[in-house]
Amino acid sequence: MTYSIVAREHATGRFGLAVQSHWFDVGRLVPWASPGVGAVATQSLVEVSYGPLGLQLLRGGHSAVRTLDALRAADEGRDLRQVAIIDAAGGVAVHTGARCIGRAGDRTETLADGTVLSAQANMMRHDGVPEAMVAAFVAAEADELADRLLAALRAAEAHGGDIRGRQSAALVVTAPASTGKPWEDRELSLSVPDHAAPLDELARLLGVQRAYERMNAGDAAMERDDPDAALAEFGAALEAGGGRAEMEFWTGVALLNAGREADAQAYLDRAFADGSGEWRELLRRLPASGLLPDDADLLARLSR
Repeated sequence: MTYSIVAREHATGRFGLAVQSHWFDVGRLVPWASPGVGAVATQSLVEVSYGPLGLQLLRGGHSAVRTLDALRAADEGRDLRQVAIIDAAGGVAVHTGARCIGRAGDRTETLADGTVLSAQANMMRHDGVPEAMVAAFVAAEADELADRLLAALRAAEAHGGDIRGRQSAALVVTAPASTGKPWEDRELSLSVPDHAAPLDELARLLGVQRAYERMNAGDAAMERDDPDAALAEFGAALEAGGGRAEMEFWTGVALLNAGREADAQAYLDRAFADGSGEWRELLRRLPASGLLPDDADLLARLSR
């Protein structure tokens, strides 16, 4: 009972899914994806098992079409289901059951660069939601798959969206290929389970995640003993994240460990001024964990 878009980016092999619904925590139900394997969106009167079972069949060598055929054959409620599947070769299979609540439909597209996508919707306020989603994905002036998927959701909403309104949304993007580490196989996994404006919240969370990715890149630069590169990453994170005290604090700590006390002080002072946490006390606890020198004079200067 929702609308969604599934895509495989040809240039990278990444799979992406985005979904919005007037149903609680749609991200737990609809989007399923595994790098190098495929992606499944299962909705309407949702049969959640289509997701994990579909990925299992794809992983075993089934194409998207064979996978969908197998899922439908085993499901007496197939006429109430809506599902889209993309496999690792870019094959697409889509099913909108004859008894899906109207208005319901889907649209599949293969782009000039080989990227394939499918948009599907049910309980639409007006016909044409899948077509609007595909058009927005194609027209989006964005390099990142996540941004194009979010543009598609916004287009669906602008076209009328779900006749019941909105409640939850989710956005998933896989790594280009399996890393062998399941915790790294999803580059992006954001879910808004309950919100008055779930797409706005999803966009906000996407910005926050990108800010923290820059923080991680800054930490990596510090490990390489490149404080200038680290400071550039931390600065970009702070700009993207709106000057969060958490980012100010750890930027200051990193600069301290690089021997740049004067630079560190400015960041720490802004964290201390935030008032949202006991940052001075946290700073005093770091030497015991080996994260700062055990220097009482240094800590006194920084905590003034």
